[in-house]
Amino acid sequence: MFINNFDPVAIEIFSLEVRWYSLAYIFGILFGWILAKKLFIQNLEVKNKFDDYLSYLIIGIILGGRLGYVVIYNLSFYIDNPTDIFKIWQGGMSFHGGLIGIIIASIIFAKKNRQDPFLYMDIVALVSPIGIFFGRIANFINSELYGKVTNLPWSVTFVQIDNLPRHPSQLYEALLEGICLFLILISLKNKFSNIPGIISGLFLIFYSFFRFIVEFYRVPDEQLGYVFLNFSMGQVVSLIFLLSGVLLFYLKNEIR
Repeated sequence: MFINNFDPVAIEIFSLEVRWYSLAYIFGILFGWILAKKLFIQNLEVKNKFDDYLSYLIIGIILGGRLGYVVIYNLSFYIDNPTDIFKIWQGGMSFHGGLIGIIIASIIFAKKNRQDPFLYMDIVALVSPIGIFFGRIANFINSELYGKVTNLPWSVTFVQIDNLPRHPSQLYEALLEGICLFLILISLKNKFSNIPGIISGLFLIFYSFFRFIVEFYRVPDEQLGYVFLNFSMGQVVSLIFLLSGVLLFYLKNEIR
């Protein structure tokens, strides 16, 4: 059993705090951008526009992630406390909301440049597992999104929560949604890269499947609990995105 007593603050300079979660966003975007430019962008027009696209992407992630959390996971609280919506430093970001933000930002940018948005979304899909990996490690350090009680030998006690041994569900997600998803998409890239949109569909399918499975070992959001047939909100939303991925994959393969 491992004792988790990490400080969520990575660096503190006078009154300025830099948290691990902020660093996860920074490194995830930075490494993803470098990897995309060096390895994954073969279309010269997309490569020339990708730096401009990055600013749209960051705005989409932040706005989508925050609004997604507000609407999907804690709407009643923010209706009563609307000014807290802007307090991002207190936590509260939704992956699925960030994903919707990325989709909208990609469509806006591609439409502006008269391009297919899937040319950009497929690249983001390939490098997103890197950011997901860093994000889940930050969740683990922050003792958030922790797992259910277990007696397994690799259990973790999050002392900031209680003294009970729990599943390190954040690490399960880092492994599956980060490392495994990255390897799967890389292995399929060459086979499906000729039609924009298929890689995006595969990302939705595999991410949603992994997230759905891990949610069985994760404590549901306190303010929501289980919302439908003993499924958490994360599982319900993941099912919607999984079906969307299957539909996208099917439609793009029909074109093929």
